[in-house]
Amino acid sequence: MLIENITMDEFAQGLEVCKTVYIPFGSVEEHGSHLPLSTDTIEAYEVGKRAAERIPLFVAPPVHYGCCRSTSRHPGTVSISTGTLKALLKDIVRSLHAQGLVNFIALTGHAGGSHRMALQDAGEELIQELPDINVAVVTEYELAKESGAHLIETRGDAHAGEIETSRIMHSHPHLVKGLSAAEYPNFPTGILVRDKQSFWPGGVWGDPGKANAEKGKILESLVADKVVELVKALESRLW
Repeated sequence: MLIENITMDEFAQGLEVCKTVYIPFGSVEEHGSHLPLSTDTIEAYEVGKRAAERIPLFVAPPVHYGCCRSTSRHPGTVSISTGTLKALLKDIVRSLHAQGLVNFIALTGHAGGSHRMALQDAGEELIQELPDINVAVVTEYELAKESGAHLIETRGDAHAGEIETSRIMHSHPHLVKGLSAAEYPNFPTGILVRDKQSFWPGGVWGDPGKANAEKGKILESLVADKVVELVKALESRLW
């Protein structure tokens, strides 16, 4: 059930069979010269749609902005603070909880460390504040990398490379503008760099040349399977 597309009556009817909501988080972030700035959002939302075809599940409209520190100097990246991100998740969960939902999956297509930690911190605070809720916070990238390890040819693929290019080739091929060159940035250990683009000019971490739409289709399906498993675990309190 895509919340943005249903009526209030359909929402109420959905609550009779489902108390779980999937909240996709993405970003407005560079993904090389070949992928759209909305790549992370697209991936997270598409997985939710696939999961909702397999199991009763509310899918919230995606949150398009995230905390993007490593790519903040690259053209097109729009970053928000970790405090804003935490507040967004907490407010969304509180509102959906007031509507009758109790199980929450925050899945982020953006896998930045500070971004992920902000969502996890918000989730930890929410489960203390609202004792009847269950929360999962996961990254789309981790699930794709783990489930699709047998498909991925690129060692260390992380950003706008084989995995993400394959995903967009499958779901939104019209948004793929050629292929960027393979790139593996090398940041100085322990040193905080102001202009990260100087160490990472192409905005790719991996090899887009290894990507294809069939891999993307399989990866999307495998991640959706993992989301279904999460839904069942939350609803059964299997942890």
